[in-house]
Amino acid sequence: MRLEGKVAFITGGGGGIGRATAERFSEEGAKVCIAEIDSKVGQKAAEAAHLKGKNTGGDAFFINTNVSDEESVKNAIKETIKKYGKIDILHNNAGGSTLEDGPVTEAPIEEFWRCINLDLLGTFLCSKFVIPEIIKAGGGSVINMSSNVALMALPGRDCYTAVKGAIASMTRSMAVEYAPNKIRVNAIAPSVTLSDRVKKLLDSSTEIQTISKTHLLGLGEPIHVADLAVYLASEESNITTGQVISVDSGVTIV
Repeated sequence: MRLEGKVAFITGGGGGIGRATAERFSEEGAKVCIAEIDSKVGQKAAEAAHLKGKNTGGDAFFINTNVSDEESVKNAIKETIKKYGKIDILHNNAGGSTLEDGPVTEAPIEEFWRCINLDLLGTFLCSKFVIPEIIKAGGGSVINMSSNVALMALPGRDCYTAVKGAIASMTRSMAVEYAPNKIRVNAIAPSVTLSDRVKKLLDSSTEIQTISKTHLLGLGEPIHVADLAVYLASEESNITTGQVISVDSGVTIV
């Protein structure tokens, strides 16, 4: 198994990319903490991931977590250490845009701070408190979630583009900072990925509908991102660090 003996901490693991990643990690032998704010989807995801690992030594459990709250993050980490003894992998997956987003002159200030708190502060806090545990474990992998919008223009999503660009920059800085600790830090940059949430956005967002038409190989599914996350979490990526890797059906080159 590619992740045998590893322990992973996945934020926003209740649905979409996070759930697909939790299932793949468990399938590859990892023990997984699904840190999710929605208890209903989080518990279901943990059950599904647990089943995926029944023949590989993988496992999963859910803990209610608000990634923008310091004490909530600390508690989730403490419970993961209590259950599995260590953390080797951090997947900062929690985040997402809403239909409230828009051009900088029109987007509500509340939406800007929602994106900052969920996507950027969440990534910062989980990195701040999980990385010391990865250091204790002897090194490992941090996987952030950026977006193709950090690499190309997408009008009408200025709150979301701001945070995803920041995460891309922070990924590179973190990669340099923690390389001496044998920690790889990379980011995945998906384009439109057909999670249930994105399917709803696709139906009502002309901007996303327009960009979806430029995908060379069709729109991506959560499993496409999860498969890259497995590579980045495994020892196969031992000298891959500081990268923002597109999983975007070629949209950033069109």
